[in-house]
Amino acid sequence: MITLPTWVTLSRLIAVPIIFGLFLWQDSELSRLIALSVFIIAAITDWLDGYLARKLNQITELGKFLDPLVDKVLTIALFLLFIELGQVPAWAVFLIITRELLITAWRGAPSTTSQDNSSSEVSKPQIIGANFWGKAKTVMQIVAIAALLVKIPYAIAFFWIAVALTLISGILYVVPTSKN
Repeated sequence: MITLPTWVTLSRLIAVPIIFGLFLWQDSELSRLIALSVFIIAAITDWLDGYLARKLNQITELGKFLDPLVDKVLTIALFLLFIELGQVPAWAVFLIITRELLITAWRGAPSTTSQDNSSSEVSKPQIIGANFWGKAKTVMQIVAIAALLVKIPYAIAFFWIAVALTLISGILYVVPTSKN
């Protein structure tokens, strides 16, 4: 059964064709403001689905899987749109997409444990929550997308900060931390 929070998560996907449709129709100040409004609503649903899941005690494995996946679809789609519009370089978006795919794969890869070095046993991966850098990356990607949507002055600076934080958070995610 799909819960209300999961429906809210899935509703975020509607933003992608709406925003793309606005730009197919006309790239104007009005279409960009409408696109920004749709994006902000989608960003709010990202907070809302988590709030509802906790409040209604409806945290599910499906929801935990879909929430970050839908977030990635939304942000990657918009960064690809900005390539099409000539606002950002493709190679930088490639770095963002690569980081997102690698971290998703890293999270989903089974870890192995070995008792006596002669036999390995596959266990569930340890899910690592977002740290400061991961949260900063997400916030800056949202800010960059919003800025690029309405073409505010220096929007590209927010994009480059988002790229840097995306790479830093990805590296820090996979580098083992010391337990001193």
